[in-house]
Amino acid sequence: MSKTSKSTKSTKSTPKSSPKSTPKSKKSAEFITDFTQQENNLLMRILVAPQMANFSGVMHGGELLKLFDQVAYACSTRFCGIGTVTMSVDNVAFYQPIPIGSLLSLYASVNYTGKTSCEVGIKAIAQNVKDRSEAHCASGYYTMVAKSDGKPALMREFTPKNAEEKRRYANALKRRELRSNLVKK
Repeated sequence: MSKTSKSTKSTKSTPKSSPKSTPKSKKSAEFITDFTQQENNLLMRILVAPQMANFSGVMHGGELLKLFDQVAYACSTRFCGIGTVTMSVDNVAFYQPIPIGSLLSLYASVNYTGKTSCEVGIKAIAQNVKDRSEAHCASGYYTMVAKSDGKPALMREFTPKNAEEKRRYANALKRRELRSNLVKK
């Protein structure tokens, strides 16, 4: 009976929340709501599992690139309403390792649209689920092409509405120009 009462006590204990985590969570929740209500944005979350580990015991970079490709597909396809394929990957930067057991949030946004393609910007934030601390771990840009019956299709036009979207749009135009200059050489 004493064993049962000990286990009952341990399961009845409530987790302690630090005063710092509550405001951060509220701020994050407000940002997520604003972010996901825009039609050109997508948020995908995944728990980083042990099978995603590399030999150093953190998330394998290739696993993260695969997730980036999936979220770029989902974001661009949802935006334009036509299936998309990856045309190019630009400037993926890995800032910090992602520990196994982290809750990974992938924020994707359509930054620019051309005639048949769009640029999707992706930001990876890893959260320690125990203390709710967060770290920006990686970012990258994917160019996605709309396809219908195996041929390029017209991409729905994106018009930036707020200051952040206008900044991303202008930066996407600069990256597009740099890519086209590299192809010409």
